[in-house]
Amino acid sequence: MKLILKTFILFCFSFTLSASEDNYFDKAKQLFEEKKFDESKFLFQKNIVYNPKDAKSYLYLAKIYELEENERKQEKNINTTLLLEPRNEEAMYLLIDIQIKKSNFSKAEKLKNNFKKICSVLCDKIPSINSRLKEFEKKDAS
Repeated sequence: MKLILKTFILFCFSFTLSASEDNYFDKAKQLFEEKKFDESKFLFQKNIVYNPKDAKSYLYLAKIYELEENERKQEKNINTTLLLEPRNEEAMYLLIDIQIKKSNFSKAEKLKNNFKKICSVLCDKIPSINSRLKEFEKKDAS
């Protein structure tokens, strides 16, 4: 009887703990949408501590670092997102954008080709990517 009671208590405790960990992302996303970026960044980072394979938290951190103009951390978090979710369209699009800004057109072109293969929601971004690449090619040629 004591063993059953201890097991039940342990189960309830672990369930409560995991439920609160899951709420870090939801609360962080809510704060992000409210434009409370410092608070949301802290909670996304906390969520990663408990859920290190949560690609969404890395993606939102990348968005925050973009707003903070910290390209190095932005790119690092995008790469982590893509490592965890190679078919994440939004992360791939953001990485293409970074490569175009860096004038790394060969890498942007390669990413664009991969993006074409995986896109389902953001396919409407492909013409924009193409025109930006062509625009830079024209400037480079002149």
